[in-house]
Amino acid sequence: MATPNIRTLPIRHCDFEAKVRVGGSGPPLVYLHAAGGPIWDPFIEWLTESFTVYAPHHPGTGETARDAIYKVESLWDLVLIYDEIFDALNLRSVPVVGTSFGGMMACEMAAHRPDRVSKLILLDPIGLWREDIPVAPYMLMPPEKLVATLYKDLSSEPVQKALQMPDDPDQVATIIADLVWALGATGKFVWPIPDKGLKKRIHRIKAETLIVWGEDDALVSSAYAKEFAARIANSRIEIIKDCGHVPQVERLEVLKPIVAKFLQIQRVAAAV
Repeated sequence: MATPNIRTLPIRHCDFEAKVRVGGSGPPLVYLHAAGGPIWDPFIEWLTESFTVYAPHHPGTGETARDAIYKVESLWDLVLIYDEIFDALNLRSVPVVGTSFGGMMACEMAAHRPDRVSKLILLDPIGLWREDIPVAPYMLMPPEKLVATLYKDLSSEPVQKALQMPDDPDQVATIIADLVWALGATGKFVWPIPDKGLKKRIHRIKAETLIVWGEDDALVSSAYAKEFAARIANSRIEIIKDCGHVPQVERLEVLKPIVAKFLQIQRVAAAV
């Protein structure tokens, strides 16, 4: 499999230089990353076996300039930037996968431009709010508490592998600094968490939607799955047992066949 590459796209809105990691072959699919920054993980690698995956880096994270976030003033600006990224990539009606913060942005895109999204997969998205089950204030958590909130079982092999740090302390310091910056860069568009208005727009989504949630999510309760489903007309829910906020890490072997069936990845669906 070819190594993914970074494409640079000049975006007129907010004079933003977008960075999009591209890998795989086949029809296009867009992947929107979580608040902690872009990660090319085994789930995305699996998707590249059937799709050409386009994974934009949120302004201020990943390969984008850190100060890019200062040019993007509002959530509306961010939605328009993603809209222009789709234009630059010549993407018309494609599947979109969004996880956590990326799930919220996937909903915003699908509500703003229903024609852009053919199918929508939401993995434990943020974006809605209930006073009785508030979303955990993840942006205020130190890294160790955040990690404990994201995963149900820190001792499991896939989680340990995902959390493995390099031996070089300077590299570790850089990784932590990048995480903190990414949480700030994405947090700008959700703080304060309770309500950025998605509930007023989400009904505009036309795409068939798969809502996947870890049953034991301590960051965003799995009760929110019904909140999203109630607002998206053509949607269904899959709850993954014994799983926290990141099913693509903790329960990848369970997630794959669910996604394969939804995206009609025949060779994978037939094998599971």
